[in-house]
Amino acid sequence: MLHDTIARIEQLFMDHGEQPYEGARRESVSATAHALQCAQLAEWAHADHHQVAAAFLHDIGHFLAAEAVARDDHLDDAHEALALPLLARCFGPAVTEPIRLHVQAKRYLVSVDAAYFLGLSPASVHSLQLQGGPMSKAESQAFERLPFAREAVQLRRWDDLAKVPGHATPPLDYYLALLQDLATEASSSEGAPLAAA
Repeated sequence: MLHDTIARIEQLFMDHGEQPYEGARRESVSATAHALQCAQLAEWAHADHHQVAAAFLHDIGHFLAAEAVARDDHLDDAHEALALPLLARCFGPAVTEPIRLHVQAKRYLVSVDAAYFLGLSPASVHSLQLQGGPMSKAESQAFERLPFAREAVQLRRWDDLAKVPGHATPPLDYYLALLQDLATEASSSEGAPLAAA
């Protein structure tokens, strides 16, 4: 299952990663370039490997959405949720939860940081409205109490910065190898015998 999942992730990048976003979703870089830049920013911040993996994989649900239905600029594709069944095969909450929460983290940041909205790309502004807009005070407080909320907010900030045309990053294989190592590590620890009490 581990090998199949990593192969599926690689294939999704091969099939969809270089296709440009169109219409209101248009960004200045391809999805693959965005993923690589986001992961690189996590590494530059000395994040642990789980957080780097989350940064690399945070938008992979867009690829799954593209396979399922034609894109509609007026509908939210819920990409953060679509990715979870695939990723949960190999990765635990330290990877999957920041991904699940990164859209909520945008809504949170808009509600608590007045300057944050000004840095969003036009595509992010558009999707913000589809995703529910700024959080209310009660929603923000509830979000802050969630496990991995802090990691999701950090992921969101890298997400917003990882859109620089022509920026040099490590290749796709570099981060696929990191995923392989993380998944192998998780699989080994799950199968390890319990230590004697």
